[in-house]
Amino acid sequence: MSTTAAEPSQSTAAASLAYPPFGDGDKYRGAVVEDLQLPPAFALPQDEAISRAIELAYERDFSHIPVLDRHRKPLGYIDVAGLKKKWEAGEASPDEKVSKYIIKFIRSSSHPYTVITPSTPLAELEQFLQDKIFALVTDAGRKFVLAVVTRQDLVNFVQRRG
Repeated sequence: MSTTAAEPSQSTAAASLAYPPFGDGDKYRGAVVEDLQLPPAFALPQDEAISRAIELAYERDFSHIPVLDRHRKPLGYIDVAGLKKKWEAGEASPDEKVSKYIIKFIRSSSHPYTVITPSTPLAELEQFLQDKIFALVTDAGRKFVLAVVTRQDLVNFVQRRG
């Protein structure tokens, strides 16, 4: 049986599945989230005062901060710049709790929770971050938030590796 260029043989098809593609898909060289060497996560409890949340965010130069419930389960995040604007406009009191201003994570059957762990491949993380500001890195059981990762962390990683 002969084959043409448009019709790969079975051995060619098997070989293409065994090796990762070259080009952009290979830029991480099999690296995983743990290889990013991220600092430990910084998150706020849901009962933190807005004034303290903004102060902590500016100390750390963060634009978004995850918010956790009393069991350390992620509830959502605050947009620091947006919250500061509301405060300055008199739409938010410095003593109010951040829980009132959380942008909640969408969890539903149409938006399933994607678990990002230290062993998640960076190529998979890149796909996740296509339409998200950041990702929370958790343990496999989602009991602990270990780190926060952004697209910029991926860019920095690729630049460091050369």
